[in-house]
Amino acid sequence: VQLQASGGGLVQAGGSLRLSCARSGNIFRIHNMGWYRQIPGEQRELVATITSSGSTNYADSVEGRFTISRDNSKNTVYLQMDSLKPEDTAVYYCRLAVLKSVYWGQGTQVTVSS
Repeated sequence: VQLQASGGGLVQAGGSLRLSCARSGNIFRIHNMGWYRQIPGEQRELVATITSSGSTNYADSVEGRFTISRDNSKNTVYLQMDSLKPEDTAVYYCRLAVLKSVYWGQGTQVTVSS
């Protein structure tokens, strides 16, 4: 299983970005996917998760601004980020959890300027 994240970049505060995470390889159909982020020197933190049935969960800091979604036909999970703030600046990682295994994609940098 491989995860390919894309969509990061530089944006002004108040702007929007959409991250994508494309999965390759076969997995058990019941699995959870999510986005996490990490600032240098700090622990990786949860941003949002989505189950295979579509249930979502968000960190308090992004609730109402970010939306996680998935397109099972494309094996892709998205993170729509609106009303971005400078404190959203981080490297964003997608994560897949299936049975007892966890897979991470490579990070994509999101930088929000004030």
